[in-house]
Amino acid sequence: MGQTEAVNQLVPGWPAIVARGLSKQFGSHMAVKSLDLDIPAGSFCGLLGPNGSGKTTTLRMTAGLLRPDAGQVWVAGHETWTDPVTVRKLLGVVPDPLNLFDRLSARELLQHLGELRGIDRAEVTSRSEELLTVMDLTDSADEQIGGYSHGMRKKTAIAAALLHRPAVLLLDEPFEGVDPVSAVAVRTMLDRYRAAGGTVVFSSHAMDLVDRMCDFVAVMAKGELLAVGPIEELRGGGRLEDAFISMIGASPVDPASLSWLDNSAP
Repeated sequence: MGQTEAVNQLVPGWPAIVARGLSKQFGSHMAVKSLDLDIPAGSFCGLLGPNGSGKTTTLRMTAGLLRPDAGQVWVAGHETWTDPVTVRKLLGVVPDPLNLFDRLSARELLQHLGELRGIDRAEVTSRSEELLTVMDLTDSADEQIGGYSHGMRKKTAIAAALLHRPAVLLLDEPFEGVDPVSAVAVRTMLDRYRAAGGTVVFSSHAMDLVDRMCDFVAVMAKGELLAVGPIEELRGGGRLEDAFISMIGASPVDPASLSWLDNSAP
């Protein structure tokens, strides 16, 4: 589906993502607790939180990859679980773990996905070659994905998510394992995509990356939303990292602990 088709599916006046009462429990562990969240259309949103905070679970429920125990989530005005066909057209997703066909090559995967989405074959080929070039995957584009490194697999997944020019991108740790040169190329693509009206939501542990790229931030801890809003407001005039640490209540390291590290090696 092309850009014009995606825009025609947007419900006027709706944020890119709306979640109400979104909850998910695994056994005795409550991964996400009654989450209410609005992410503005056209924003570059960073989803921040320590390990186990519920970021991945939230993204997977938003994308329709994981059914919530309670609550609802809408993508551009379409409810994920009652209108899944439209939501899949609107979304580009890089999940964690990656869902790739290991016996296909990157070029075959992109061609296959493009045809499934009804894009003209010539257009799929043109877009695929551009994406493979930008991602520095051309030399390995005809090799099976199963033999790719983690970084190459991540870049292939990003290319697949962008191929149909979705209205909203959901990216779970998109830069993890990606080399610095490719990371610059990916950031440039995402900036261009967002400048044309797309919405990016990505989880990351790289505070400096979020600080540079995002204009909107949501902070989670222990399955709950601690803060959400424009990044300048959350910074409070200081550094985003300092604001984040203050929000999650990180405990300082006891100077008396790990004293054995102070001893010189025998």
